[in-house]
Amino acid sequence: MGGVRTALYNYLFAKKHGGDFLLRIEDTDQGRFVPGAEDYILRSLKWCGIEPNEGVGYGGPFAPYRQSERKPMYKPFAEELVHSGWAYYAFDTPEELDNIRKQAEAAKMPNWQYNSISRNTLRNSLTMPEDDVKHRLEEGDPYVIRFKMPRNEEVRFQDIIRGWLVFSTNELDDKVLFKSDGMPTYHLANIVDDHSMDISHVIRGEEWLPSAPLHVMMYRAFGWECPLFAHLPLILKPDGNGKLSKRDGDRLGFPVFPLEWKDPETGAISSGYREMGYFPKAFLNVLLLLGWAPGNNQEIFTLEEMIEAFSIERIGKSGSKFDPDKTRWFNQQYLRMTPSSELAEMVMPKIKAMGFDVSLERAKAICELMLDRAVFVDDLLQGEYLFIAPTVFDEDAVAKKWKKGESSIIMNEWKHGIEEISDFTSENIDVALKNFLAEKNLGMGAVMPLFRLVLTGTLTGPAAAQVAELIGKEESVSRIEIGIDKLG
Repeated sequence: MGGVRTALYNYLFAKKHGGDFLLRIEDTDQGRFVPGAEDYILRSLKWCGIEPNEGVGYGGPFAPYRQSERKPMYKPFAEELVHSGWAYYAFDTPEELDNIRKQAEAAKMPNWQYNSISRNTLRNSLTMPEDDVKHRLEEGDPYVIRFKMPRNEEVRFQDIIRGWLVFSTNELDDKVLFKSDGMPTYHLANIVDDHSMDISHVIRGEEWLPSAPLHVMMYRAFGWECPLFAHLPLILKPDGNGKLSKRDGDRLGFPVFPLEWKDPETGAISSGYREMGYFPKAFLNVLLLLGWAPGNNQEIFTLEEMIEAFSIERIGKSGSKFDPDKTRWFNQQYLRMTPSSELAEMVMPKIKAMGFDVSLERAKAICELMLDRAVFVDDLLQGEYLFIAPTVFDEDAVAKKWKKGESSIIMNEWKHGIEEISDFTSENIDVALKNFLAEKNLGMGAVMPLFRLVLTGTLTGPAAAQVAELIGKEESVSRIEIGIDKLG
C-alpha cells in the first residue's frame, strides 16, 4: 500500500504539472531480487489506473529503465568522484569490518561507522601508498568505492513537505557507492539516473529521509542541480503505534497489497484488494487521503478530480492511521455510484457459476434490491433465495417467530391476500399487507417476520415486499405454501 501511495502521489503531481510519470526498476541489490516482483508492480499500477507514460514496460527516451541493464554506465561516475577527491577505494573485507564492529560493540561503542574519523585507520586509498592502491586495482583485488563525507559541515536542503532540514556531516558515514560485484548501490544509481533522466522532483517515503543529505552532497560533488525532495509520512497501523505492516493486515483481517501476492520462496499467499473485491478507484481514494488533505470536506474523488486538487504542500508531516472500516466505506460508496446495468454485467458470470440462468434484467433487479446492504459486488448475491425457494430455514428464527399451527393459518390467509394483488409491486404489496393486518386485527410483527421467513429462510435481508416483487406473485405464493408445509 505504501508503494502504491507513493506512485499515486508521483502520478498526480506529474499529471497536474504536465510532467512525465516514470517507472524505473531499481534492482542494483541482486541479493534482494524477488522473482515476479517486477511483473507484479506493472500489473498493480495497471489495475489501479495510474500507468506510467515512460519506463519499464513502456519505453521512452532514457531507456533502458531497469538499473541492472544500465550497469556499465555507473562505474565511470564512481571513478569520477574518486578522481575529484569526493570518493575513495576501500579494500577492507567484510570479515575485517565485521570484526571491527564486534570489537567496538565489546568496547561499548555499538554504532561504529566507516566515517571521516575511522577511515584514517582502515585499508583504503586514503591511507595506503598510491603504488599499492594501483597494484591492487591492476591485480583485480576486490574493493568498493565509498563517498568521502567531509567533516564539520552542515547539509541544508528544503523538503517540500517538511521545510528546511539541516544535517551535520559528522553524523554521516562514508556510504558505499560502488560494490565489489561491479554493481552500484542505490545511492549512486539513483543520483546518476535522476540526473540523466531529467528528474525534477523526488517524491518518496519517509524511510529514505536519512539518505537525503548524502544525495544532496553527491549532487554537489558532481556539480549537478539537485532535484526537489518530498518525503512522505508513514502509513500507520490502525491500533497502537508504528508503521503498518503485512503482519498487521494478517492480524486484523485486511490486505496490505493491491493484488494478491504469492511468495516465490515460501509459497505463502497474501491477500490483495483486487481479490477482496475492492474497486481500484476506491482503493486509490483511500490512499489519497492517507497523508494528503483537500482543505475541504470532500472525500470522494474521481482520478481527474484528484489530479486537479492535488498539491504536495497539502501533505502532512505526521503519519496517518489506516482505517479498515473507512476503507470498506469507500468501496461501498463506489459500489452505489456504479450504474445497476454495469453491476448486472459484473454479477452475471458469478450467477452462472452458482448454477443459475437468469436474464440481464433480472440480474439488474437483484443488484438494485441488494445494493443498500452491500459493500462488495459479491455481497449483491448473498442468499440463494434470490433464485430459488429456501430449503433450509434459520432454526433460531423459526424457534423465535414461528408458532406451529397458528403461524400456518396466518400465512395461509395472507397467501390469499397476495393472490388478489393485480399489479404485483412492493408498494402494492405493502398496501395489501396493511389492509390485511387491519382486517385481521393483527400487528405488523405477527405477519411480516413470517412472510420474510418463508420467502428467504431467514429474518435478515431486504424488505419482504421487495423480495416478493423480485421473484413474482406465483413464486411468492409457492414459497408460502412450501413454508407452511415444512414448518407446520
